[in-house]
Amino acid sequence: MLFSRCARWVRQCLIGLCLITPLAGFAAYPEKPIRLVVPFPPGGATDISARLIAVALGARLKQTVIVDNRAGAAGAIGAQAVAEAPADGYTLFYGTTGTLAINQYLYTKLRYDAANDFVPITAVASFPNALVVSPSLPAKTVPELIALAKSKPGQLTYASSGNGSSSHLAVVLFESLTGTSLTHVAYKGTAPAITDLAGGRVDMAIGDIGAFAALAKEDKLRLLAVSGATPSPLLPGTPTIQSAGVPGYDLTLWYNILAPTGLPADIMKRLSDELRVVMAEPAVRQGLAGLAMDPMFQTPAEASNFVKAEIRKWAEIVRRSGVKPE
Repeated sequence: MLFSRCARWVRQCLIGLCLITPLAGFAAYPEKPIRLVVPFPPGGATDISARLIAVALGARLKQTVIVDNRAGAAGAIGAQAVAEAPADGYTLFYGTTGTLAINQYLYTKLRYDAANDFVPITAVASFPNALVVSPSLPAKTVPELIALAKSKPGQLTYASSGNGSSSHLAVVLFESLTGTSLTHVAYKGTAPAITDLAGGRVDMAIGDIGAFAALAKEDKLRLLAVSGATPSPLLPGTPTIQSAGVPGYDLTLWYNILAPTGLPADIMKRLSDELRVVMAEPAVRQGLAGLAMDPMFQTPAEASNFVKAEIRKWAEIVRRSGVKPE
């Protein structure tokens, strides 16, 4: 009888341990600092927004979230570092439109698979581009720009931050939907493109809304529209390209926080729950708004569907562009 009671007590204890062990593991995470890999250099909008969110997330988790800048190869170096990291919640990825939805169509030697090597946790910010023209160009509206381009096929030039960049593909989509033909001038980055735009050496661009808005206020560029489906709070009164006469034009860029595939469900839930709170914090929302970004939050399932849809969308834009994979 005594043995039977002891055996029953041991079994009950073991069952209890099995039930509480997952909860104990959940409560323990994170036990050490977390790396948030940003695939671009410090100082840019991608890095600044990531640091803003990292500080807030660290405060919620009561653990440091370290921004680890792994720049190079159009973001591929940082993406690969995360894809190869353990799926334990201590390495996260600050993914961009380029690294997750564009690169696989432009580069043949990528050592990561955007669709299968990561699990999205949530998108955290989205932002449109801005359509601007040089002040020397006579077009003052989108319809006027389209009419001018059609009257001079191939003569108007547009700047981008590089072949296959989002600023290149944004104009490719514009050409496709408006039946215009423009000449691409690729620069090695945004800064030299902006310099030549402001100097009148190229005619137009669809790119960095923050930089372009600031230059438009100084009358160094003429702002015509924004690229998203809805107007930007940063530029009240500025129409969208779509509402200005280009039906179907909708191009919005975004940032997403992801982990390597295989992240345990309890850690995914913890990160998702904390990021829900972080993305509602006034300081975070105001900080992102100051960078011309709209804060976002998605459940992991919503984030996964969002990334898949964006991959399909950008595949078609790249196909239209005629850009050959390198």
